[in-house]
Amino acid sequence: MFVKTLKMFFVGKIASPSPFSKIIVYVLLISIGFIYLYPVLYMISNSIKSQEDIVNPMVNWIPMKLYFGNFRKAFRVLNYFPTLLVSSFVTLVPALLQTFVTSIIGYGFAKYDFKFKKILFVIVIMTFIIPIQVYMIPRYVMFYEFNLLESPFAIILPALFGQGLNSAIFILIFYQFFRMIPKSINEAAEIDGAGPYYIFFKINVPLAVPAFITSFLFSLVWYFNETYISSLFLGAEFSNLQFRLASFASEFESQYASEQLVMINEGIRLAATLLTMLPMLIIYFAIQRWFVEGVEKTGVTGE
Repeated sequence: MFVKTLKMFFVGKIASPSPFSKIIVYVLLISIGFIYLYPVLYMISNSIKSQEDIVNPMVNWIPMKLYFGNFRKAFRVLNYFPTLLVSSFVTLVPALLQTFVTSIIGYGFAKYDFKFKKILFVIVIMTFIIPIQVYMIPRYVMFYEFNLLESPFAIILPALFGQGLNSAIFILIFYQFFRMIPKSINEAAEIDGAGPYYIFFKINVPLAVPAFITSFLFSLVWYFNETYISSLFLGAEFSNLQFRLASFASEFESQYASEQLVMINEGIRLAATLLTMLPMLIIYFAIQRWFVEGVEKTGVTGE
């Protein structure tokens, strides 16, 4: 009886997993969740600590009292709302354009046969394989000759022509997704007299909602977190939140230089980091709900 019970604990039944396997799965999930949540919890805990709580070795996670002065100082140094407006413009517009343009390119590769198709597809893949640093100097010279430096068009125009940040990945996403849509759907629409634009916008785009949401979400996050291209092309006039965060220490010292008692500490740094992360967290949770619903409603199988 004991051996049978032990066997059921480790092996389980045929139709259901064993209790031991469930324990292993839950331990792994809790461990992975802790690894991801620990930095966020650490930032939240230390950002609401006063200077006294930070230097007090007796205070670990829960502060003696809630202190929001760190957020006020970080808010002022980041120049939050004007900087957030600039970040939204140089992030949202390229992300929308890149998602739309790469969907058209991916649809063309998936549904049409044309000359040099394989060669062009290889070139698209090469734009992702080749490091961005290789062609950044020629692009900088080109933008300088066209007077596009220190202008949002230095970010918007590449996205408009399918050469935005990691555009090749989104082309491949749409290419694979549109390939899964049965050809019979397009053929039936053609028999009914639908043109290519109607077929794309009225039939294929609604079916590809998960691909659009996924591409837009990743594009938005990558543009928002990009500092190298922004610092090179946009300059200080169009500095985003990430650029402000990178120079946060020097900006803080310059603004509070006259106040000798106000010194930058870990709590202020973490408060600034949380304020920078906040827009993406809000957008992610909003789009995540739509993404799950899109997968449930528009999932199709290919032929």
